[in-house]
Amino acid sequence: MAPTKSRRANSKACVIPEGFTVLPLKFYSDTKAQHSLYVKEHKVRVEKSSHRPLDKTLFVLNIPPYCSEDVVKQLFSQFGPVKSVELGEHPGAFHSGPKPSKHFTPAQKQCFKVGYIVFLNSSSIAAAKSHPSNVPLVVCSTQHTVKTGVQKWIQQYKDSFVQPDKLQQIVDDFMKSFDKSKAREEERQRKELEQQKEDEDGWVKVTRGPKGNKARPHSEAANSRTLRKEMRKKKRKELLNFYSWQHKNTQKEHIAELRKKFEEDKQRIALLRAQRKFRPY
Repeated sequence: MAPTKSRRANSKACVIPEGFTVLPLKFYSDTKAQHSLYVKEHKVRVEKSSHRPLDKTLFVLNIPPYCSEDVVKQLFSQFGPVKSVELGEHPGAFHSGPKPSKHFTPAQKQCFKVGYIVFLNSSSIAAAKSHPSNVPLVVCSTQHTVKTGVQKWIQQYKDSFVQPDKLQQIVDDFMKSFDKSKAREEERQRKELEQQKEDEDGWVKVTRGPKGNKARPHSEAANSRTLRKEMRKKKRKELLNFYSWQHKNTQKEHIAELRKKFEEDKQRIALLRAQRKFRPY
């Protein structure tokens, strides 16, 4: 029997405005409830990070809370080998560099998220965008089980405990990397201070940069000195008592200061009179 027109139409990919392709999603294969993911090839002009190549990165919207990075990687691995998966609350730049330990990061917010999926091959992007709309992606199957309900809570409770030796190793690794970064920062600041150090006459030695071109020194110390000089110049040029209310306020402050000084002199004279004694010899 030949397929009907509606089935032939549903076997194609569903593309909505803004160039997004709709991918159906089900938690179990036999459930009627269905969720929709919206995918699009990641194309941003200002994107300069090497971990998101434009021809191999897929941008995904409306990822449900029960889909972790491992689940998303398993779902999209059918289109090709997945290199990395990033999930976040809003699109944009996420945490760069090595991921911190889960023991030192706050709990993530349970909400719908956006994701960036990086494939090893650029052909995987076309395969994901051409996925038929009548074939849903299945989250939980016999090959890949996802715990929910009480089982999920029990597993999260067990994972919250960590062995002391493992935690100590995580802390030691973190402190080593922190000490190295701190030493590099101190060395960089020391070199900048040496390069931008002024002599007795106030001259700054300008050295050649890596390309052999002379450049004006820009450092935090030099910028702070320039800012202080500008503030002093501005303060000297500031007009005093330009408005009438400023002149009145100045007079009031001067009168209050004179009254205060007069009261202090009265107290001092009274104290001297009390301490004065009659000495005939």
